[in-house]
Amino acid sequence: MKTSRRQFLSAAASTAAFTQFPMLFSGCATKFRANETVQVAAIGAAGRAGVDVWGLHNAGARIVALCDVDVNRTEKMRQHFSAAPFFTHYREMLDKMDKDVDAVMIGTPDHWHATMAIECLDRGKHVLCEKPLCQSFHEMDAMLAAVKNHPGLVNMAMNQGHAYDTIRDFREWVEAGLIGEATEAHVWCPCPYSFVDKLDELKQVQNVPKGLDWEQWQGPVPHRAYNKLYLPGVWRFWTMYGSNTLGDWSCHLMDPVFWTFGFGLPESVETKTYGVWDPAVHGLTFPKGVRTTFHYTKRDGRPFTFVWYDGIACKDVPVPSSWKGDLNMFPAYDSKELRKTRDGMANGAFVYGTKGVIEYGHHGANYLRLLPDTTLEKLGAEGGRPKFRYDRLPGKDPNEKPFLEFVNAVKGGPAVGSDFAYAGAMTQCSLLGVAGLFDPGKRLVFDKAKQCFANSASANKWLNQPRLAGW
Repeated sequence: MKTSRRQFLSAAASTAAFTQFPMLFSGCATKFRANETVQVAAIGAAGRAGVDVWGLHNAGARIVALCDVDVNRTEKMRQHFSAAPFFTHYREMLDKMDKDVDAVMIGTPDHWHATMAIECLDRGKHVLCEKPLCQSFHEMDAMLAAVKNHPGLVNMAMNQGHAYDTIRDFREWVEAGLIGEATEAHVWCPCPYSFVDKLDELKQVQNVPKGLDWEQWQGPVPHRAYNKLYLPGVWRFWTMYGSNTLGDWSCHLMDPVFWTFGFGLPESVETKTYGVWDPAVHGLTFPKGVRTTFHYTKRDGRPFTFVWYDGIACKDVPVPSSWKGDLNMFPAYDSKELRKTRDGMANGAFVYGTKGVIEYGHHGANYLRLLPDTTLEKLGAEGGRPKFRYDRLPGKDPNEKPFLEFVNAVKGGPAVGSDFAYAGAMTQCSLLGVAGLFDPGKRLVFDKAKQCFANSASANKWLNQPRLAGW
């Protein structure tokens, strides 16, 4: 092999921890000089994946290959990156472009993440993966085993708010005691990922649109007949492809609390469903609203309760007495007034303490304020802003920070903050909440040693989604 800027490391042997995802290739890790360009192949070139492609491009990476199973949605991306070959099968892309690819961006639906991420790591590629990192509890263990086998490779989850300045402000506020002893958090996301009223439409016989490789889109999931209700985007509404609102948004809204208190897997989980939803009848999709309660113990040994609300369950979010506003326009109701001030998003959180309440917005604790009306700017002007304890990342625009973080880490810079180990804990936590839907109204105790619920066989069945043999 010719000596070049890429120095290849032999891949570690496969372990039994992820025999479901066999190591197919010997990997090669790339090392860089500071002035060299990171070359990225993208699996997914539309929707959220398209945002990631642009983010990496703007962070200085070179997009050298694009892949998507839906040709119809990628025309503009293919035109702009016309020098990058386009593929409809990711393995063909990785085989043909291997020597030109340093890192891979995975922007596919949830059910593909684990398979692709492990395979890319085994090929010696740095990996930036969309969230949630996987769809099944033990897929996360398999991904972490692959990470362990390739210690020289950067792995990062795309919960971009973890790179924001405001998540650091939030932690500094809590640790400075601005709300006293933190006791609980109530987090809401009004989006309902439910097709309860459309289940009968799955019986319709529909033709696969030209330009869509439906079989490849399904990949490791047991294959079903095509239906327009499955994609694009709305695949999150289905238990076989997505992980509900909780799986989609938890990494953004849990992140400030998880990072501040060092949370991982909870001690127990309770779920309450809203609207008409029977697991035996409607189990292919999710309820119109869910309240999920996670019970934790903080580093100091004191209990902490984290409560998640989505869809119509948001009406039950407890509103602090110090919150100023018309209760009929409360954020949980997806108010128009709030949408004017938070990028059109009505998600948020209240973190309660013995001396006060912090409210934050939809990503990385943005729109942070100490109730009733103390913002970052006001606290700074009054001289009460705590000293910085955590380094802020490069980038003027918060949205560019995670991409710069990843590219810089690939070049040998500081490690990323939201690697698979960190984000994986939030992923598995959300998957426990999804599994808890199938035994609602009961406090389910999670056995961390055995990695299952100690008192719910029905919920345990949903910790792992079925996969085709060989995946």
